[in-house]
Amino acid sequence: MDDWLIDDERLPRERRSLLPGEGFFYPDSLREERKESEAAEALTGAETVVIADTDADGLGCVALIREAVGEAALVPSGPHELRKSIEWAVEYLPEGATLFVCDLCPDSPEEVAGIETLAERGTVTWYDHHQWDGEVAKAVETAGVDLTVGDSEEVCTTDVALAELDYDFPERFAELARVTRDHDLWIKEDERSDDLADYGRWSEPEEYVATIREHGVDFPPEVSELLREKRVEKEALIEKAVERAELREVNGWTVGVTYGRCSQNEVAEALRQQGADASVIVKPAGSASIRGSETFERAHEVAGQVNGGGHPRAAGCKPDVYDDMLDYAHHWTTRGAVAKQAIVDAFRALPPEEADEGVETER
Repeated sequence: MDDWLIDDERLPRERRSLLPGEGFFYPDSLREERKESEAAEALTGAETVVIADTDADGLGCVALIREAVGEAALVPSGPHELRKSIEWAVEYLPEGATLFVCDLCPDSPEEVAGIETLAERGTVTWYDHHQWDGEVAKAVETAGVDLTVGDSEEVCTTDVALAELDYDFPERFAELARVTRDHDLWIKEDERSDDLADYGRWSEPEEYVATIREHGVDFPPEVSELLREKRVEKEALIEKAVERAELREVNGWTVGVTYGRCSQNEVAEALRQQGADASVIVKPAGSASIRGSETFERAHEVAGQVNGGGHPRAAGCKPDVYDDMLDYAHHWTTRGAVAKQAIVDAFRALPPEEADEGVETER
């Protein structure tokens, strides 16, 4: 395939918003080989390692850990990469090492296979704030892991790390946790939280961690200028997604449904202002974001039905509707029609809220 076919720079914005980025067309097998090579380099000989999600919350934990304990190698991960990250740690992490896992929630005990080996060989500490299945939490704790899961409606994982690490942090790190929480829990009361989220998305993980360790949430001029430049394109893609949106009435809720390569939180906020109780933003790469509001706090329940999970007001998923590239071609040309329908059907399948009362337990 010619490179120019997937070159973002040459595509008109309308078409660019309908298609996934260049990275989508890079085969998973080659991507995994590269990731394993990078993980092996980070893990081999390391005394302290952090496996963390690469959003602002996960990387905020990395900054705190490095501030508290000194040098710590980073193995970037994600919800769908956790199993592999643990396998690589088992293979390459030396005896006696300290391992932190941050802002990642396994969906099943199978996803943490090997964690007991790591706990036997060294110290494993896990910080998170997502809603954990009781069986998974028990499996992790039984393996010998020091697991702390914060209340997903009250704190982000950076909050958890700040509270649990035995270190007297400078005030800028407490402020970092507050502003990260503002974005991660979608509170939206501090305008700086968008800066954190965007910079975390647009910069390399190591660059982001170094910047917030030194400056906290008060970015230097060069970072502010980068954000201003990037936001021109960001705002244009948000506008495209909002223009495509439709409001549907589902089981008494108004659900905004749209498609496009965009920043999902801002799109969801625009749809909320149009009257949506919840929003579904389907992405060209096949995944989707589900956002709730004060009138809909069951986003994680919807996502759980379509290969995902998350928080009451913020969740993600990737419906299992793609069997081959023809399905993806259909996805792009129909603007996510099949994925949209699968998620809307998940809203329809939600049981009455009364059926959930008293089920959830605190951890």
